[in-house]
Amino acid sequence: MPQPSGAFEWTQAPWGAVLRCGPLAALAEHFFTANDLTLRGDLQEWNALAGYVGVDQTDFLTVRQLHGAGVAAASSDRPRPWSSPEADAIVSNDPSAAISVRVADCVPILLADDTGRRVAAIHAGWRGTAKRAVIAGIEAMRALYGVRPERLTAAVGPCIGPCCYEVGEDVLDGFRAAGHHPQILDAWFVPAEAGTLRLDLWRATRDQLEGAGLLSPNVHISELCTKTHAHVFHSYRAHGKAAGRMVGVIRPKALLIGDC
Repeated sequence: MPQPSGAFEWTQAPWGAVLRCGPLAALAEHFFTANDLTLRGDLQEWNALAGYVGVDQTDFLTVRQLHGAGVAAASSDRPRPWSSPEADAIVSNDPSAAISVRVADCVPILLADDTGRRVAAIHAGWRGTAKRAVIAGIEAMRALYGVRPERLTAAVGPCIGPCCYEVGEDVLDGFRAAGHHPQILDAWFVPAEAGTLRLDLWRATRDQLEGAGLLSPNVHISELCTKTHAHVFHSYRAHGKAAGRMVGVIRPKALLIGDC
């Protein structure tokens, strides 16, 4: 298996390998899948995920992702059954449920506060990054649960890396139109071959997390490129429409007697 950055380690699930972040694991149960699961229409695979994280299949929550910055709240008072609303981030304080986002080159971001009882799962490709999906998720945690960003820990799972993410000028124009400062765009976009650009989503995600108030030591990037390691991960750039999907999953910690 390709080796992630020091905060992450591979562990074993019933179906194969999953990636965990040590500092986040101290707060909340979570994992990132690889390509052992395809996660298209096979209900057995989704049921296996729910069972592994210890929730009923109806409490393994997803959203219909739109490459935007919408946020769904899966709080303890949420409507049941869950309708999988249109959004690219989920926040939750319900320990009976696990929340998840799907990716195949896009960035999966998992967040937990320092109690582990308030969590988020965020999906951000280039469009979501341009629209500040990460910041929207953090702001939702503040608005709904009173979580201060400096109390959050973030784990950024496998996604396409700056080594492989060649984009056109239209992508840079999308970031400009969204109001990102030219100086920061110079750091995120590097000229590549034949007039193309390389977009560094690892750095952009870190910059947005820290810009939203997270402390630098609490931001952990796995630094595993899905296209480089397309034999281990699903990658739309490598496999096209045949690519499966991976998930980032997190479940809030239950409130213990005596906790405040």
